[in-house]
Amino acid sequence: MKNTKPTHSCSFLCSWSGGKDSYLAFYRALQRDAKPVVLFNVMNELGDRSRSHGISREVLLAQAECIGLPIEFIESTWEDYETNYIKKLKQLKTEYQFNHTVFGDIDIQSHRDWEEKVSEAATLKALLPLWQENREALVFEMLKLGVKALVVSCRTEFAPHILGKVIDEELIQVFQDLEIDVCGENGEYHTLVIDGPAHKKPLLIDSFEIQSNKSYSFLEIKKAKRR
Repeated sequence: MKNTKPTHSCSFLCSWSGGKDSYLAFYRALQRDAKPVVLFNVMNELGDRSRSHGISREVLLAQAECIGLPIEFIESTWEDYETNYIKKLKQLKTEYQFNHTVFGDIDIQSHRDWEEKVSEAATLKALLPLWQENREALVFEMLKLGVKALVVSCRTEFAPHILGKVIDEELIQVFQDLEIDVCGENGEYHTLVIDGPAHKKPLLIDSFEIQSNKSYSFLEIKKAKRR
């Protein structure tokens, strides 16, 4: 079942990876007259990279500035993730006065179950604007809207073909040729949105280096700022 349309009384925190799915969910919530008040990201226990996409705090701060919203962080291990997440949600609810949470998951039921669980624990209602929609259709919707999603990490075997590229129709064909899920829902790749309809200014990536470990490669972004 898809979520009902929020009303003007709907204010929300967006669970924010910085990537295309959370961005599109955020934008759809805006189009349904919901009011965004804050973005929320979970960093690793060192506080230097996001748990979901491996993006630095500095880059996420610059991205949030381009969108025109504050972004809040917590640092957490995987073991304490849920406890810390709920605690921070409660704190942010008091500080920012929102009544909903927005998530970008599409069709993985266990993810939705968890998001509804932690939201309910903070007396909030979870909204999933992309829920049960066709993955490929969502990516083409993103392109039509002018969302520019940069591939910032991927499985190492795919790095020569997709890393550091902005998703377009040509890259979607590469995904298909390599049998990569078009949305990267199996962890094949992650993105950073550098421009789109929710941006007030594009995010400028001045420089980056490519780094790899045994299974994953990523962009080490050196400088990111508003244009």
